[in-house]
Amino acid sequence: MHWKMLLLLLLYYNAQASMCHRWSKAVLFPAAHRPKRSSSLPLNPVLQTSLEEVELLFEFLLAELEISPDLQISIKDEELASLRKASDFRTVCNNVIPKSIPDIRRLSASLSSHPGILKKEDFERTVLTLAYVAYRTALSHGYQKDIWAQSLVSLFQALRHDLMRSSQPGVPP
Repeated sequence: MHWKMLLLLLLYYNAQASMCHRWSKAVLFPAAHRPKRSSSLPLNPVLQTSLEEVELLFEFLLAELEISPDLQISIKDEELASLRKASDFRTVCNNVIPKSIPDIRRLSASLSSHPGILKKEDFERTVLTLAYVAYRTALSHGYQKDIWAQSLVSLFQALRHDLMRSSQPGVPP
C-alpha cells in the first residue's frame, strides 16, 4: 500500500513540476504566436533556416530600409523586396517585433531574466528589434533620443549576455 502511495505522489509531483514549468515559460515575442484572424500570416515565422538565408537577412539589413509614419518597415531596394524571404522579413518586422518603448522595455526585462540560451527565432527577432531601435535612436532628438538609446543599450547587453552564455561549454539551451 505504501509503495502505491509513494508512486502516486511521485507521479503527481512530476506532473505538477512539468505543468508549472511549461505554463510559466513566458513567450518573448507573443505577437509571433497570436496572428490576427483576418490575416494569412504564418504562425511563428522564422527567417533563418540556412546559411544563405542568414546572408540574405544581412543583405536586407544593409539595404536601405524605410519606416513609414505608421511604423511599417519596408525594403527600398525593389529587387530585394521582390524576394519571397522579403515577405517573411516584412511579416516579422511589421507584426512580430515590438516597436513601442514600453514593449521594448518589457522585452529587455524578459531577456534579462530569461534562463538558458535564446532559441534561434528569439535571437533573430531580438537582433531585428535591436536594428529597429538603433534606427529610431538615430532619428530621435533630445530626451526621446536618450530613451531610445537606453533601450538600445539594454537590448545589446541582453544579446551579448546570451552570446557569452552560448559560448560556454555545458550550458543547456
